[in-house]
Amino acid sequence: MMLTRRSLAAAALLPVAAHAQGAWPDRPVRLLVGFPAGGPTDFAARILQDPLQQLWGQPLVIENRPGASQMIAAEAVVKSPPDGYTLMLCTSNLTTNPAVFSRLPYDTIRDFTPIVVIYSSPTVLFTGPDQPYRTVRDVVEAAKRRPGMAAASSGVATSGHFATEMFMRAAGVELTHVPYRGAMPAVQDVIGGRVPITFSTLSGVIALARDGKLRPLAIAAPRRSKVFPEVPTMAEAGFPIRDTSPWYSFVAPAGLPTPLLDRIVADVQGLLQRPDVIARIEESGGVVEGEGPAAFRARIPREIAINTEVARAANIHIE
Repeated sequence: MMLTRRSLAAAALLPVAAHAQGAWPDRPVRLLVGFPAGGPTDFAARILQDPLQQLWGQPLVIENRPGASQMIAAEAVVKSPPDGYTLMLCTSNLTTNPAVFSRLPYDTIRDFTPIVVIYSSPTVLFTGPDQPYRTVRDVVEAAKRRPGMAAASSGVATSGHFATEMFMRAAGVELTHVPYRGAMPAVQDVIGGRVPITFSTLSGVIALARDGKLRPLAIAAPRRSKVFPEVPTMAEAGFPIRDTSPWYSFVAPAGLPTPLLDRIVADVQGLLQRPDVIARIEESGGVVEGEGPAAFRARIPREIAINTEVARAANIHIE
């Protein structure tokens, strides 16, 4: 009997589908992280590592593959078989990279299976403890008196950079964006008074803010943070900007069989209802999401379009 190309492709997937419905996982599962150990993305991976290992009865091995705005890890994922044994703890760089890079080593829409958005962490406007600013309006008035006032971020095309550009447009001010190689060098210069303000992800600097070394002025998200409930949102402060909260999610290679996808979604969403997991996320300044595959898949092109619009207006481009 002659097999068509379609039937050959279907036959090739049968072992994967059969395994998905069988004893998965029967060996360790790799979880790739596109950033160094010890950072916010690595922390997000480790929140679920032990609980998932207990559920699955197999090690969940975290592999840190930093570089190129998580594209090194992402390329490794898309080249892996869709058998459930290679996952990625992905950040919202998934939707900013297509907006700012001229070329990507994968197709963001076609080459991934979106699984679950685990949680987000709001971007916050911070100033240093010795600065005179107590409100966002104080910053705006100072920026109008001194056009070109510096604003630090953790790097080009990060959530802090996007927030800075949108804030300039909302407030009608001109700031000088100062990109650093990571959040900590940026906030250290804000703490030391060398740069007056920064938009930074709360989860990365929460200990410094709690210790009073950084002063939060406003939350660049739709809701106030449970960690700093007295701090207004940017909209409440009178300068609404789009939510730039980085989010952390699970993705897999395209073609992950439905039984495996359903299993992982159910397990992760179940963990996100556990009080101990919720407490760890919220203590880090995060907001539990739990968005499943359909909503996650719809989010990707929507955010790419918005980020592309902002990037073009601000001329954010990386070769």
